[in-house]
Amino acid sequence: MQFVIDTKKRASTFAYLAPGLGALLVLAVPTGLAAKDAAPAVSTARQDSAGTPYVRPDVAAYLKASNAQPMPALTAEVIAQIRKLPPSAMPSRDLPIGNIAVVKDLTMPGGEAGPIALRLFDSRTDRGPGPVVVYYHGGGYVLGSIDTHAALAAEISRQLDLPVVSVEYRLAPEHPWPAAPDDGEAAARWVAANGKILGREVTGLVLSGDSAGGNLALIAAAALRDKPAAVPVIMQVPIYPATDFTRDYPSMKQFGNGYGLDDSMTALFRQHYKADPQSLRTSPILGDLAGLPPTVLVTAGLDPLRDQGRAYAAKLVEAGVPTTYYEGRGLIHGFATFRRAVPSAQADTVNFLKLAKTMLDEIQAGTK
Repeated sequence: MQFVIDTKKRASTFAYLAPGLGALLVLAVPTGLAAKDAAPAVSTARQDSAGTPYVRPDVAAYLKASNAQPMPALTAEVIAQIRKLPPSAMPSRDLPIGNIAVVKDLTMPGGEAGPIALRLFDSRTDRGPGPVVVYYHGGGYVLGSIDTHAALAAEISRQLDLPVVSVEYRLAPEHPWPAAPDDGEAAARWVAANGKILGREVTGLVLSGDSAGGNLALIAAAALRDKPAAVPVIMQVPIYPATDFTRDYPSMKQFGNGYGLDDSMTALFRQHYKADPQSLRTSPILGDLAGLPPTVLVTAGLDPLRDQGRAYAAKLVEAGVPTTYYEGRGLIHGFATFRRAVPSAQADTVNFLKLAKTMLDEIQAGTK
């Protein structure tokens, strides 16, 4: 990839990738983004090749504290103990949920798998017809829930001014692949067809998720492109997603130890998940990306998954999909749910959601 740098601008790395530009990433900053805590935009590729990558001070403090008290290996036995803990017993690194008009628990039928819990977040009590965000939480397909990611779901609702339905998909090792992508697709189709139960007239879907959930969002978007739901998917917002289980990328080696998402943890996640790496429902980058919805793809500069996110964004551009790419310089995997532990991550979270809102407004204006 080639990087065009504007070092006079402020904020984290982002790019608008228009069809026909190939893998060219233009790094600049839009006027008006809240980025007082973000660092100047410089080429992470150039800086990394020169030596130690840039780490924000609050990220360095977080990593120092985290590495001093490493969590136990996530064996099946440890995960079983975690499952027994109430949500209040799990320490949060994120901000409080904050002001939100609607928080409503729902249940959708799950066929042979049983019912699937959903949670509706809405910044408005009442609203007219419009899109709904379907959100899939992160956690390596073995951890996380609609509780652990409630604050981010609420933030998405506020920033996009849309209802958000968070999905409690089944987790490994109790429910290995393809349970998670099955539930992710089923939930998107259910939301598309059940506006009455939501109390919202659904005109389209925005699919989003972080980490493992970003992977599920990409997989669901491709499934609904090939076999449409009751309403179309109009946009996808994958946040530091896994896109490719078939190969190692340079960032996996560079940031695989000491940056929060260690190789040993990733290996256990994959061991529990038991996915087929070659399947398009595991590695969406292997598929034909033409016809996918406009995309805002987010990565972090210190994330082992960074390079596969970059590669997916570049392939979207090559397929003619309108794509905005945002890379949080000096940030680690998971930053959007670490906003209390890493305060500067809040500005980046607002920034990429503002980019999503701009794209959403353009999409909706084009349909009128």
